[in-house]
Amino acid sequence: MVGYVARRILATIPVLGLVAVFVFFLLQLTPGDPAVVIAGDYATTQQVEAIRQQLGLNRPMLEQLFSWFGRLAQGDLGTSIFSRLPVTSLIAQRIEPTLVLTLYTVVLSIAFALPLGVLAAYRAGSWIDRAVMGFAVLGFSTPVFVIGFLLVYVFALGLEWFPTQGYVPLAQGLFDSLRSLTLPAITLALLYAALLARVTRASMLEVLAEDYVRTAHAKGLAPQPVLVGHALKNAAVPIVTVVGVGIAALLGGVVVTETVFNIPGLGRLTADAIMRRDYPVVQGLILLFAAVYVVVNLLVDLSYMLFDPRIRL
Repeated sequence: MVGYVARRILATIPVLGLVAVFVFFLLQLTPGDPAVVIAGDYATTQQVEAIRQQLGLNRPMLEQLFSWFGRLAQGDLGTSIFSRLPVTSLIAQRIEPTLVLTLYTVVLSIAFALPLGVLAAYRAGSWIDRAVMGFAVLGFSTPVFVIGFLLVYVFALGLEWFPTQGYVPLAQGLFDSLRSLTLPAITLALLYAALLARVTRASMLEVLAEDYVRTAHAKGLAPQPVLVGHALKNAAVPIVTVVGVGIAALLGGVVVTETVFNIPGLGRLTADAIMRRDYPVVQGLILLFAAVYVVVNLLVDLSYMLFDPRIRL
């Protein structure tokens, strides 16, 4: 297993390199000039050109690419064009809200979707099953920003249970921090839970039809030990896969959610950097998201052995 993990980690290097090259050229082809944005609407051509020379934007594209790779090899993601701060520092300042929001969303989704999926499979064909599948369709088909604005209107402006926007750092208290992220977490969790409930139901239906489950029922075991101890454990592999893919997808989903709820996380940082054509920040963030995706997939692969001993890596 150690060799497998080492090979997977080494394999991430060319993957991240290809992602970096793709992102670099994609941003270069994007309309808009950061020098023009920095100089402002009333800047002269000479002022814009001076900024372009200062930032090195007038150099050939390949020279900029190799220069960026050289800094990347030393662990330097570059310097923000606008704030003049290192990209690593900007990411470190913004990573806490995104991490807390992602973990909060995953916990809510699993706590909500897993029992619903198991119950829908156990009561397949009943009104409970149809209600769960209706919830899944609704969660898939409703845009994130619509859910976010509805939650703000009802629970923040109407009932005043939660703040409308903003983030309370963990240093000021766990309860207040989670309360400030409850509405954004529910917004993201509805979509994620819909997918997880549907996959859990499908996986459980397949396992419940197996002979060993019918044997367990024939022995007189209660439904709960059969569902949790026998069926759910053997249905866990596809569920864990969806959980892992969902964590990586949530990092992309936070861009919209953090913008709607004005949370100063990586999503807001990404949106602001794209609007300002702040290339080093966008490149650093996309590389970070790609690295997280690779690491999460590796952890998911390793977790398969816990649920199914027949799987050997």
